[in-house]
Amino acid sequence: MLPENTLRDDICRVGRSLFERGYAHATAGNISARLPAGRGFLITPTDASLGCIEPEALAHVAANGQQLSGARASKTLALHCAIYNAEPTAQCVIHTHSTHLVALTLAGVWSTDDVLPPITPYYVMKVGHVPLIAYRRPGDPRLGDDVAQKIAAARGRGQLLRAVLHERLGPNVWHDSPGAAMAVLEELEETARLWLMNLPRPAPLGAAQIDELRSAFGASW
Repeated sequence: MLPENTLRDDICRVGRSLFERGYAHATAGNISARLPAGRGFLITPTDASLGCIEPEALAHVAANGQQLSGARASKTLALHCAIYNAEPTAQCVIHTHSTHLVALTLAGVWSTDDVLPPITPYYVMKVGHVPLIAYRRPGDPRLGDDVAQKIAAARGRGQLLRAVLHERLGPNVWHDSPGAAMAVLEELEETARLWLMNLPRPAPLGAAQIDELRSAFGASW
């Protein structure tokens, strides 16, 4: 786990990168990361642009969501708490309103259990299954329960979730560092773009092709 100063810098670096490349816009989106030694986590402020957050402005909150210092935490604080509580391996959580993923929920996802089919090997290897979370208003505390239930259901099937997609709001992704979580988001958004731009829709990879990815790279699909 990274030292706090490095983690603060990484959150801001990732937020700026996502904003400058169009994965986040205006004041939509938020990023959090766990602190070492059970000291809770850092999270971006509410109504702040990911493109221009300063490290010292990040909110420091306890594991139960109580704010300890910094600017006022994002309105999605309860959702981040729920993900960390439900998935011990999650060290960073990112939420954006990425264009093609929001568009996918408007056009209609592939299925509620898998918003996109496995059309590329890197989607299978780097992202995996992504369930749809039914619409609730931004900041609704019940969103945390919705996501925690999806994480638990996937674990019961022997699957490790790295992402969910909120209807009309965009994705939440998580991984073991800000950079790794950003890579999941990028692959997920790119797959949504590929899916939406191709008519007729491309066929998914076949069972034998996915088995090969499991044996060669440990893909968890």
